Amino acid sequence: MSKMIQVRNVPDDVHRRLKVRAASEGRSPSDYLLAEMDRVAPRPTLAEMGKRLAGGRSTDVGRDEIVASFVRIARSERRRSIDSCSRIATSTSYRR
Repeated sequence: MSKMIQVRNVPDDVHRRLKVRAASEGRSPSDYLLAEMDRVAPRPTLAEMGKRLAGGRSTDVGRDEIVASFVRIARSERRRSIDSCSRIATSTSYRR
């Protein structure tokens, strides 16, 4: 069964930005935030990422390896975001 999450004390500017982002994707704020949670939830924590990079060993992983891994993830997400924006822009007709 699906669960409900309620977030209190959301600052006005954050609420406004999220509503704008949701509207730009043609979604309700609730649907937009659910999609964001689906995207974020599977990401490993910093500790999990360190363990993965160490191949499961208990040794410490270097900062450079962790940073490089996060840069790869960020670039991948940025590409997906740009692709999504491109699809929205090409599917929207503009009037002059």
